[in-house]
Amino acid sequence: MNAIKDCEIVNENDPNGNPAGGSVIGTGMAIMWQNGPLGRHTSDCRPKVCIAGCTRETPNGAFVETVIAAALQRIEYYQNASNGKFKCRENAIAITKIEEALLWLDRRTRDREARQVEGMHQK
Repeated sequence: MNAIKDCEIVNENDPNGNPAGGSVIGTGMAIMWQNGPLGRHTSDCRPKVCIAGCTRETPNGAFVETVIAAALQRIEYYQNASNGKFKCRENAIAITKIEEALLWLDRRTRDREARQVEGMHQK
């Protein structure tokens, strides 16, 4: 099954072949992906609280995690709408799998932060 078969998908690369943004446009949605890395926080930064010398850039597009979280919210809404009228096992399983995807993406981010390569085009 290809749920995005009717979408226009563009994935862009920078001159070095690194991911550099792109878009997904389809009925009812338009996603412009983050273009380029954000840089890396200094060791003294805390989440959402930067100090002088922080190299983090302002995002210029969407992140995969944000789009996945939006889809998760919508399925959770279906489960609870109209006093649970639309609640079903399939939605519950989808919620669990989406939460798992977000967990693994967060783990990847925490690992990259620990290695001080988060926000950079480094492995």
